[in-house]
Amino acid sequence: MLPYSELMALPPRETIASHSVRDTILYALGLGVGSERPTDRTELSFVYEEGLKALPTMPLVIAYPGFYLKEPQYRVDWARVLHGEQRLTLHRPVPVAGTIRSVLSFDDVYDKGPDKGALLLATRKLHDEATGDLIATLGSTSFLRGDGGCGGRTDSASAPHPIPDRAPDHVIDLPTRIDQALLYRLSGDMNPLHADPDVAMRAGFDRPILHGMCTFGVVGRAVLRILCDNDPLALRQLDARFSSPVFPGETIRTEIWEEGAGRASLRARVVERDVVVLTNGFAAFGNWAE
Repeated sequence: MLPYSELMALPPRETIASHSVRDTILYALGLGVGSERPTDRTELSFVYEEGLKALPTMPLVIAYPGFYLKEPQYRVDWARVLHGEQRLTLHRPVPVAGTIRSVLSFDDVYDKGPDKGALLLATRKLHDEATGDLIATLGSTSFLRGDGGCGGRTDSASAPHPIPDRAPDHVIDLPTRIDQALLYRLSGDMNPLHADPDVAMRAGFDRPILHGMCTFGVVGRAVLRILCDNDPLALRQLDARFSSPVFPGETIRTEIWEEGAGRASLRARVVERDVVVLTNGFAAFGNWAE
């Protein structure tokens, strides 16, 4: 990887892109909306142009900078990169169409040591290009499995959100399709790890895995349905840590613990393998006017 001091000195990476009603619908389809309840009006509103609403997790793909770590100037072992954590804070409703400016900056690198990898923390802010209004702030942690010993910080990153030691208040299962990754990647994340079997094998998987962003979005759908009555304006924040990959075609079970005051903890597992795939999750929800 690029030496720590040089990486931290890089200027922010800006991306300006327009998205359309078609893109908003395609993103929702990529998360499986309509595959279970195609005539449910609250679900249809995310995939039908009449009264269309954008899913609140759509900022993950709007003005997406692409799989930039594959670019040679970063000198990252890109085939061994995994999405470690994702954080989403919403400041305004997500527009179903418009032009958005994305500003990406690197926050820090935690070096776990040679042969142990490194954690790259980044922040991406999305602004409406016409008004300058801040729509969403995205934070991510990437696990660079092949880049330990890069000279970054050696202390520990912040502690994850704890999961309650009791049974969840809500459990919801949402299936993924066998071709889910091929459909989801059309929203912008073209990392070949999610499509090319040879790249997947090089990364240590026997077949392509589902995008971490797609898993996050499916869990976001579960939170939206259970805690927000499928009202995208009711979700304010969604954070989670990825603990294991999902394979397309598996069922994602989301467990939710309500904690009062518009707060909840969450965790997700794959039903077929009983493996936790997303943990230490946190959601903030409620009326934006409060």
